[in-house]
Amino acid sequence: MRRLRREDWSRRLTAENTLTVNDLIWPVFVIEGTRKTEPVKSMPGVDRLSIDLLVDAVREARDLGIPAIALFPVVEPALKTPDARESANPDNLVCRAVRAVKESVPDIGIFCDVALDPFNSDGHDGIVRNGEILNDETLEALCQQAVNQARAGCDVNAPSDMMDGRIRAIRTALDDAGYQHVQLCSYAAKYASAFYGPFRDALGTGGVLKGDKKTYQMNPANSLEAIHEVMMDVMEDVDSVMVKPGMPYLDVIRQVKDAFGRPTFAYQVSGEYAMMKAAVQNGWLDNDKVILESLMAFKRAGTDGILTYTAVEAARLLRQMGGHF
Repeated sequence: MRRLRREDWSRRLTAENTLTVNDLIWPVFVIEGTRKTEPVKSMPGVDRLSIDLLVDAVREARDLGIPAIALFPVVEPALKTPDARESANPDNLVCRAVRAVKESVPDIGIFCDVALDPFNSDGHDGIVRNGEILNDETLEALCQQAVNQARAGCDVNAPSDMMDGRIRAIRTALDDAGYQHVQLCSYAAKYASAFYGPFRDALGTGGVLKGDKKTYQMNPANSLEAIHEVMMDVMEDVDSVMVKPGMPYLDVIRQVKDAFGRPTFAYQVSGEYAMMKAAVQNGWLDNDKVILESLMAFKRAGTDGILTYTAVEAARLLRQMGGHF
């Protein structure tokens, strides 16, 4: 076996997987204001950006070759309500951000999260009544949110709510509103994970969350259930599917890809990012090497694209390496 590993040319020739900038989707946080930047304390190197600075950052990402961003709004507390009605406001923060990016950087794809938690005073992805997360009432709100985002110009609605039946409901709503071209990328297998903490810190939803999300997000003990979840979304006409979190669920990614062969994405979530960066800051890991190795793990597991906060760093590293790893 060492004969094949002896020289660089041979290692490149026999590589089974390749990582390029085309595999990267960059999650970004947008806030109100002008020329405003707020660091996310639990995610070193990640900032919340006002729309004007977001446009500049997205332009740089486009110039590095990153195909798409995933946009997450930091909603002001006064706008959060039990019915999450701000999610359907055509002039809400995320819609204004989508319009601004599309006007200045029209050739980059925009994923918009479809879920109520940024807008919900209960911090949940769905509408809550008497302590129960309501499925069908939430679907109505999600459809309004998805059409609202499509009208603003988003390219991909990405439902992350894990309500039952939401793909068929949103697809029907988009088609009826004339947005047949807008893609649906479902968070098809989204686990009730402890790795989301820094993300909730970034959005300011952790402090308002009442209870937990275990009644609608998946049990970390289950993988066959993930296949069932993805199958339901495929039957409801989803375009691509996602597994979240990423690295702790590489086995699930592989099972999903093998079972369905659909475009399959993974989310290297905030907790995964925070762990790597904390180890780097302590001198325990090499930043550049661990970023690329962790992303290659997703490719090896079968992903077609990776949502990662390291996207810009990785794109720069890949450029230095001739475009691939």
